Amino acid sequence: MIIIPARLASTRFPGKILADIHGLPMVIATAKRVQNLDDVAIAADTEEVVTLAQKHGFKAILTSQNHQSGTDRINEAASKLSLPEDEIIINVQADEPFIEEAVVKSVIERAQKTEAMITSACKKIDLLHVKDPNLVKVILDTHDNAIYFSRSAIPYDREGGFEGYFGHLGIYAFRKNALETFCALPYAPIEHIEKLEQLRAIYHGYKIAMVEVQSQSFGIDTPEDLERALAFFS
Repeated sequence: MIIIPARLASTRFPGKILADIHGLPMVIATAKRVQNLDDVAIAADTEEVVTLAQKHGFKAILTSQNHQSGTDRINEAASKLSLPEDEIIINVQADEPFIEEAVVKSVIERAQKTEAMITSACKKIDLLHVKDPNLVKVILDTHDNAIYFSRSAIPYDREGGFEGYFGHLGIYAFRKNALETFCALPYAPIEHIEKLEQLRAIYHGYKIAMVEVQSQSFGIDTPEDLERALAFFS
């Protein structure tokens, strides 16, 4: 099942998930991008978003306003939906209204074949974007598992000329029991430092399986991102 965590009170971009995307609120545009792949539910933090989702024909679950992350929010939603323990749950961020179906399919296929706690995706990025702290970078091991995620350029290119950087896409797959385990883990120091919750899994010794994809999509964190996305995908 695909669950989209939808928090209305975004710090950097208040009301972001309701921003207009070619005539649709962002969270609805995102849901429509993936609705042909699996059942979709929107995990909302306000009745306003629940009503909006239902108006557009999507299942919606009201969750606590006190969650610290989207993963905690989908964990509550998965519990309320009484999903089976081995159900694969795909966390698609509400601010990804241009995410491609092929990306989500690739993550699902990788999740079905791995025993890692989490499955996610990455893509090759050019040097112009490596230093952007809003674009999270990831380095992989020989088995395509994540070694580390950072807002900094990793690995550090001491000699120059390295072009093999990977950018992380904010899509995650968990089996329901792994999602519960993740949300029960203590917060990790590196998670707080980087402000990247996936580092909690690595810190506690769990694996994150990665799949390389081709994608033009990007998350929308600021009004400037939205303007750039609308221009690019017009």
